[in-house]
Amino acid sequence: MKAPTDLVRLTEFFDRYGTALTSGDVAAIANCYALPGMVVSDAYSFTFATPAAVALSFLGAAPSYDERQIVAAHAQMLDVQRLSPALSLVAVEWEYLDSRGNAVPGERYSYLLRVGADGPRITTVIATD
Repeated sequence: MKAPTDLVRLTEFFDRYGTALTSGDVAAIANCYALPGMVVSDAYSFTFATPAAVALSFLGAAPSYDERQIVAAHAQMLDVQRLSPALSLVAVEWEYLDSRGNAVPGERYSYLLRVGADGPRITTVIATD
């Protein structure tokens, strides 16, 4: 990213994405993805080509947030690498808050984002340590 306004745009995007994740709003989650999209981890990889497929892939995550009573998620951007005028690789550590106001250990991901006329969209999620 090249300017503070780009970082503001990314912060706004991840705020919206975190809210959608913790509220279980699968339609809003799906709207954060460019299609086709991909998720990659040490144990599995999967792709999705429709908003419905994105939504289905996140339905299983909602009970995990509920079990841990997570009510908020904040993305701390650790690194932003601009790869091209439209592509950026963003390393994020998620900070979670439970219903009692306690911090809950988060997770780290790298997101390959494509920025278009409608803003940033996730093309690939990579689970990291």
